[in-house]
Amino acid sequence: MFGQNRQQLRKMYFDAWQKKVANEALSGLESMITQVISEHPEYHKIFNSEVSLEQEYFVEDGQTNPFLHMGLHISLHEQISTDRPAGIRSLYQQLQAKFSSTHETEHQMIEALTESLWIAQRNNQAPSESAYLRALQKLL
Repeated sequence: MFGQNRQQLRKMYFDAWQKKVANEALSGLESMITQVISEHPEYHKIFNSEVSLEQEYFVEDGQTNPFLHMGLHISLHEQISTDRPAGIRSLYQQLQAKFSSTHETEHQMIEALTESLWIAQRNNQAPSESAYLRALQKLL
């Protein structure tokens, strides 16, 4: 979506948030980014200084990488808006009826997305859309 350079990706989040705080006009992508940041007040402090852009996050230490987490939300938004994989938009709507909030629905879906990506990486192959959709269907 954004490229492969971690610093550029993080800077994009940082710049979009700074523009939002300053009430400057946002592009469509910046609006999507700032919407996700807004839904995560626990991450707002990382946008107080560009020093946070260098922070390392280690799962082994119980840390969550906020940029990865927000990126997964954005990926999910893109999947739903394009209905790719085919059927995900319908599943999303069904899951919204089940869970307490849109944000909770997305977190449940992100678990399935993360597992799908982890399996693909472990097996050195492309993610299986059908397995991902099956995992989402199990949430129903």
